[in-house]
Order: sequence, then structure tokens, then C-alpha cells
Amino acid sequence: MYKVILIDDEPLARQLLKSLLEPYKQVEVVAECGDGFEGFKAIQELNPDLIFLDIQMPRLNGFEMLELLDNPPAVIFTTAFDEYALKAFESHAVDYLLKPIVKDRFEKAMQKWLQQATNKDRPQVSALLENNIYEGYQHRIVVKDNSLIRIIPAQDIYYIEANDDYIKIVTKDGSYLKKSTLSHLEQTLDPQQFVRVHRSYLVPVTQLMRIEPYEKESHIALLHCGAKVTVSKSGMAKLKTLLGW
Repeated sequence: MYKVILIDDEPLARQLLKSLLEPYKQVEVVAECGDGFEGFKAIQELNPDLIFLDIQMPRLNGFEMLELLDNPPAVIFTTAFDEYALKAFESHAVDYLLKPIVKDRFEKAMQKWLQQATNKDRPQVSALLENNIYEGYQHRIVVKDNSLIRIIPAQDIYYIEANDDYIKIVTKDGSYLKKSTLSHLEQTLDPQQFVRVHRSYLVPVTQLMRIEPYEKESHIALLHCGAKVTVSKSGMAKLKTLLGW
């Protein structure tokens, strides 16, 4: 028996999915969730084989929820995004269903997933998340902090530092680790507000206090929070372009 979780803030959408799943006797809907917080908790507790996931939800959207999972299950997106936007992650999710969902399209998605489940061939959701598939730039970062989920507003960030397979987000309330890359954050945060000044640092422009020469062609940026970060030659060029120096 395959375990399935429905994550959508629209009760009618969840009800439709349940009715469409009724003919699939090898599938059991083990939970219904109205937002990403509920979905994250249910996935941690129930370890489903498949989730149907809405993208645009209050509190925590679908992509933010997936980023919190160490080993995401197979995903079929249910979304109002247009087909062109979905091409960016079509190869990394099992499938996607455009709302309003129609039976024939749903059945194709299920057959695709059942074939993958039989062959134990799960698309890599981590590759999906590394593509810049958000609608517009993000104004917050979501992290796991032990058993808590923290939402960090972009304006509270002092700087972001590469830390092996993680990034360290330094804020006025402390620092937090998140399994991601600076390249991913560089794509999803507003480039008018955050600058990749070095391969290891992403810095908000508002934190820059002054920049001093360092060895060879590099510089040191002094931040309002008191930290110092290295600025590479390419990072300096980005700053000059952005700030009009």
C-alpha cells in the first residue's frame, strides 16, 4: 500500500483529489494538510510515498516546505502556474496538474508515478529546488531550528556565508544553518538588495558600511553589524555596477 498526503489550502481541491484517487486501491490517503507547516509535520511523521502539493499557500508555500525536508517524497504539483513556468522543473517532479484538475490528466500523472514507484526511480527534488523556479524574488528564508521552523525576513539578514554543504545565515537574532547553496540564494533573493561579493559571501547592500583595500586585488567589507567579509575582484565589480561607483 502506498501512502499519499494531500497538501493544499483549498478544501475543495483536496476533496477533488480524494475522489480522483478512489479507484487506486493500492493508494491510501493518510493525511490532508491546509498549509506547508501542517504538510511538513505530516511528512515527518508519516513518511509518505507521494505528496500532492500546492505551490501558492499561506504561511509556508510549497517550495519553502520542500526545502525543509532532508529526504523529500515524490511530488505531484497541483498549481495555477502556467505551463511555461512549469517547464523549469518538469523533469525534476513526478508531474504537475494545472488547476482546474481534469480526470484524464490526473490519470496520466498517476500512471507516471506508479511506473516510477515500481522501478524505484524517484526524480531528484533537490535538483528542482536548485533551479530558480520561484515567482518573483523571495523576501524571506525559511530554516529548521531544531524542532522549530523559523521564517527570516530578508531585512533581518546581516550576511550569508557558505559552510560546506550548508549556508550560514547570520541575523540580528543569531545564525542558522540551512542545506542549500549560495548560488541558489543568489538567484532567489533580489539582486538589487543582495550582492555575491565573494564565492563564500552574499551580503545585503544595506549592511555595507565601508570597503577597504586588502591584499592583491581583493578588498574587505566592513558591515554595520560589526562583521568583516572578503570582497573578491568580481564581487567588487558587481558592487561598482550596482552602486554606480
